[in-house]
Amino acid sequence: MRGADQKQEAMFSYISPEKRVPSDHPLRPVREMVDAVLREMSPRFVRVYARVGRPSIAPERLLRALLLQIFYSIRSERLLMEQLDYNLLFRWFVGMEMDERVWDHAVFSKNRERLLNEEIAEAFFQRVLKIAQPYLSDEHFTVDGTLIEAWASHKSFRPKDEKPGGGDGSGEVNFHGERRSNATHRSTTDPEARLYKKTKGSEARLSYLGHGLMENRNGLLVKTRLTLAEGTAEREAALAMANQMRGGKRLTLAADKNYDTRDFVRRLRQVHITPHVAQNTTNRSSAIDRRTTRHGGYALSQQKRKQVEQSFGWMKMIGMLRKVKLRGREKVGWLFTFTAAAYNLIRLQRLQAQAVV
Repeated sequence: MRGADQKQEAMFSYISPEKRVPSDHPLRPVREMVDAVLREMSPRFVRVYARVGRPSIAPERLLRALLLQIFYSIRSERLLMEQLDYNLLFRWFVGMEMDERVWDHAVFSKNRERLLNEEIAEAFFQRVLKIAQPYLSDEHFTVDGTLIEAWASHKSFRPKDEKPGGGDGSGEVNFHGERRSNATHRSTTDPEARLYKKTKGSEARLSYLGHGLMENRNGLLVKTRLTLAEGTAEREAALAMANQMRGGKRLTLAADKNYDTRDFVRRLRQVHITPHVAQNTTNRSSAIDRRTTRHGGYALSQQKRKQVEQSFGWMKMIGMLRKVKLRGREKVGWLFTFTAAAYNLIRLQRLQAQAVV
């Protein structure tokens, strides 16, 4: 028989959010890893908060909420709070009770300097790597860079010596036919953004460069860096990150054709890192010769290096880094590193699930 369409609301619920989330939900192992990371970071949180005064929102809850924003591509903190108000899965992941009141979205902005910074993001990232240790290679790596569009328009790219209020007085700026460069112009919206393009024929945009160092066994990111968008920034960042990975073993470093320069290859070999760089032979000779390409490991590195594009693709499409809504290298840098940590968490969840099967 047909059931009645009753509209009466129940006054009480005896089922907690913990019981409502299925035992095999993909977020359960992620929550366990995040809780382990945040427990280790608790002493660090104690140091950045005052000992007296009104209690603030727990930093653990803020970071869990930001992870949900990345996982589910929620475009603003305001919408995140709206979801957290009625989404039981979100409440469970953050650690809130069924009827607990959500906080104001402005809390994230107020904690931007104290909690949401590069130091905290790097600490979180490193502790995720500690959990991932059984899945990491310590010999074979890949490096690459990606363009991150800044939250600034072309119209904000004005001459450095221009007085405030420049233009025709209507707020419109006509820059057609004007020669503009980073040496003479600066964005009034985000002064640290640079006009840059990675490939010939593409449009130059106000951007930053995000760099990632990936281990080749399972495609996990082990180092991140964000720099100004400049011509040699990718190679300089690659050398800096590779040097940090040096140990007792000889490393291999895969990269695309953009890294095929004699200076880059020479500097890698000076620090005993084998350059598995893709050969660029377009109207030139490659810096990589037969002493490198004749080994089977070189071909394997060329296959593995493409996985780093998957991580950048996830961070841009799911993590919404295609065009960031923060301004300044420091703020964009913390978001880049934190999003890389979120990517590693999702990757680890899948690797752990495969190991069980």
